[in-house]
Formats: sequence, structure tokens, C-alpha cells
Amino acid sequence: MNEKKARLSRRNFLLTVGAGGVATAAAIVAKQPAATQSSTQDGKHATRGYHATEHVNSYYRTAKV
Repeated sequence: MNEKKARLSRRNFLLTVGAGGVATAAAIVAKQPAATQSSTQDGKHATRGYHATEHVNSYYRTAKV
């Protein structure tokens, strides 16, 4: 009887941990502000991230094999 009770207890623990993880992920996603797209005056969208600048292009030229 104790063995059966212990298994159910472990199951409930794992179920609770899994549900807690899902709830935490949902709270984090819900807390993030909506993505806004800012545009410059000429109508082009401003981008963030990778830009091929002059020093990057210079590196590519020197790294060619």
C-alpha cells in the first residue's frame, strides 16, 4: 500500500512541476510588450540586428579562401 501511495505522490509532484513550468512560460510571454514597428520618415522600416557595414565587408574580403 505504501508503494502505491508513493507512486501517486511522485506522479502528482511531476504533474505539478510540469504545470508550473507551463504557467511560468505563459506568464513570461504575456508580460512581454507587443512588438511595435517603428518607421523612418521616408517610409522604410527601421531594422535591428545584422547589418553589413564597411568593416564587416572588409573582413569578408580578407577572409576569402
